Amino acid sequence: MKRILFVEDDLSLMNGLTFALKKQGYEPDVARTVFEAEKKWQNGGYDLVILDVALPDGSGYELCKRIRETSKVPVLFLTAADEEMDIIMGLDLGGDDYITKPFKLAVFLARVNALLRRGGNFQQEKAELKSNGIRVDLLKQEVFKGQERIELTAGEYRLLCLFMENPDIVLSPEQILGRLWDSEENYINSSTLTVYIRRLRAKIEDDPGSPEKIVTVRRMGYRWNTLDRK
Repeated sequence: MKRILFVEDDLSLMNGLTFALKKQGYEPDVARTVFEAEKKWQNGGYDLVILDVALPDGSGYELCKRIRETSKVPVLFLTAADEEMDIIMGLDLGGDDYITKPFKLAVFLARVNALLRRGGNFQQEKAELKSNGIRVDLLKQEVFKGQERIELTAGEYRLLCLFMENPDIVLSPEQILGRLWDSEENYINSSTLTVYIRRLRAKIEDDPGSPEKIVTVRRMGYRWNTLDRK
């Protein structure tokens, strides 16, 4: 049974969504404050974290940042803050998806199911991906640049695997979004994809300002470049 840490201070919303998650066969563990969530997180073993942003004793953003220091568990932000900069901030801190209130229950459950489904997708067939000086240990979900281990968020990790599994193929933004986020909602769009690309380049490229691994193909998309590299 998949365990979910659900951090939300709206009692009525929390009760309704907790009931829905249980009906889906999940095991939600609820917290209403940052302090309570951190205590529960220390026990570990969660497959997904759902975070409200505005909490009585702090911010879900800060909680996400602390979670990312030790874990790649998928993080779904659930909040009333719908400005683009709020969304980008959440993704920059390591969030994997973002739903703004109000929302439909079916959309919420679809996002939850998608994040949990993708959590283990990249370790099913191969044990390792290796290209351009980057090595991905799919069993341990660890990434190395040369001998140096690189810390990636869950979203960055999935994006890197997608590129490395499709070398020298131009992937359009729509194809990437369709593979990584199959929801029809518009919160994960080309602008937020740009954030992911920028973050990933900063971690794997020798010169992020002149990328050679993830190259932009004008008006078409992005390509994991091996043809033009020695």
